[in-house]
Amino acid sequence: MPVGGARRVLIAGGGIGGLAAALALQRRGFDPVVYERAEELRDGGAGLHIWTNGVLALDHLGLADQVLAVAPAQQTARFTTWRGETLGAWPIGDFTARYGRPTIAVERSVLHGVLREALARRGAEPVHTGAHVVGFDQRPGGVVVRFADGTSASGDVLIGADGIHGAVRRVLLGDTPPRHTGYIAWRGRAPLDHPDIPPGTFNAVFGPGTRFTYYDVAPGLVHWMSVANGPAGGRDEPGVRDLLLRRHRDWAGPVADLLAGTPEEWIIRGDVQYRRPDRRWSEGLVTLLGDAAHPITFNIGQGACQALEDALVLAEHLERDRGDPASALLRYERERRARTAPMQRVAHWIGRMGAVEHPLAIRAREAFMRRNWDTRAFAAAEKEQVAYGTRWTRTALPA
Repeated sequence: MPVGGARRVLIAGGGIGGLAAALALQRRGFDPVVYERAEELRDGGAGLHIWTNGVLALDHLGLADQVLAVAPAQQTARFTTWRGETLGAWPIGDFTARYGRPTIAVERSVLHGVLREALARRGAEPVHTGAHVVGFDQRPGGVVVRFADGTSASGDVLIGADGIHGAVRRVLLGDTPPRHTGYIAWRGRAPLDHPDIPPGTFNAVFGPGTRFTYYDVAPGLVHWMSVANGPAGGRDEPGVRDLLLRRHRDWAGPVADLLAGTPEEWIIRGDVQYRRPDRRWSEGLVTLLGDAAHPITFNIGQGACQALEDALVLAEHLERDRGDPASALLRYERERRARTAPMQRVAHWIGRMGAVEHPLAIRAREAFMRRNWDTRAFAAAEKEQVAYGTRWTRTALPA
């Protein structure tokens, strides 16, 4: 248990990163308090691709088995053209033998629920919903967080886990908006069993200026995402499913069946935004976590994984130097910036590669992927992303 120094940790944001941080801190003897802007604590119905490093982080929190009970273990990550030609295939099922845990797909709401329930079981302070953080003030020995309703709360440390547009980030680093990538993502879930989608499927399909990715997140439920170039700020009118069916007309595989089998009200549109890596995340007793610190576009499937890793590393550093939390936050920032900045860059580069429209550029992309997207790309992803998770196999958090 912390004796002296930081004990009460305020967390702005009740998403996956914020809840994971609260659980990791609570298991190390801190008193975390989560403040969530929404009136109800929930997360969206989109799917998540959790690489083995993220599953090992969940294992460290004591939650992997609970998630694996419902989340399909992926076997092969396939990359194909819209015509059905193979560009690469990664044997990600081999990670189970090498690291003891698989790469999985799971509904975001399921993972969010597992984290919520774990906090409740451990008797942590309930998450405060409807708590819209608008600013904070640092004072000797602590932080005061201000809310939109005029109330405030005091703590020893403040963690901004409130997303790419978060208020903590805005006060800490300035009100610079994120950038639009130039493409938009439509996400949906199809409740169907399909002969071309066996358990453990992952397929990323590349077309001219558009992409389509799908993977099963539960028995009889497939998450998909359609990505296309376009300006930010648009809205969908009724008939968006027909629009997507026209976009992907004549695409190989189960693409049309997935779109046709999705209730239109389950389709969510979102502009894809990014930030370049920041030179700092922390100041005094305040730091950032997850997308607030390092938004990683979906192109490498590491966003949620890195938020989970952030949570564990942050808790480690605060416990190690509980008498000097400001120094602990700086060490956390240094370690995590070195880890996440390259991922931000790689994810952005892959997104640009996926967005090309000119026939010559598409031909060059396909040639590059056929040449590099098996052994080389898989080995790089394992070394630079997955193998890091072995640090969680060497130690265990208190039960």
